Amino acid sequence: MPAPTPRRPTAADLAAASERTVPPVIAPGLRVLFCGINPGLYTAWTGHHFARPGNRFWPALHRSGLTPRQLAPAEQDELLALGLGVTNVVERASATAAELSPAELRAGGERLVSEVENYRPQWLAVLGITAYRTAFGLPRATIGPQEQQVGATRVWVLPNPSGLNAHYTPAQLADRFSDLRAAVEGSASH
Repeated sequence: MPAPTPRRPTAADLAAASERTVPPVIAPGLRVLFCGINPGLYTAWTGHHFARPGNRFWPALHRSGLTPRQLAPAEQDELLALGLGVTNVVERASATAAELSPAELRAGGERLVSEVENYRPQWLAVLGITAYRTAFGLPRATIGPQEQQVGATRVWVLPNPSGLNAHYTPAQLADRFSDLRAAVEGSASH
């Protein structure tokens, strides 16, 4: 018997999700802590990071070789065994990241720094250049490795994996994730 098709959220479900947060999937000493901008309403409704159909985070993670298979959002806790985790710059859900104010992003950046200092991942990978620039006050930052560190944690900026980000094809996005994987593996051998 085939698995039942999950129900789609109603407009009321999504409106109610704006009051929710999605807890981080985090543990001390991870290889990489991925950091989204903030949960979308669909993600908040499901309670799983990058859950909206069309989000390219999970496929890019797998295509880059960081996971042995493509995980579903509901399997997010399996990341920990791989030395990976997920959090967000801003905890509150919104329909789009454009709804976030610069002040919210800066406050989220401060909270993220505390989280990173507490858990000490080897790498922090922020998913979204514009949010990174605002949250960390670095208007000239570019995609890729950053000079700035958070304590001993190195920082890498990846493109936003949202399906709305037309600047990167799925293959290009996976290539950027692969660049990070190579850096992570290179730093592990030293």
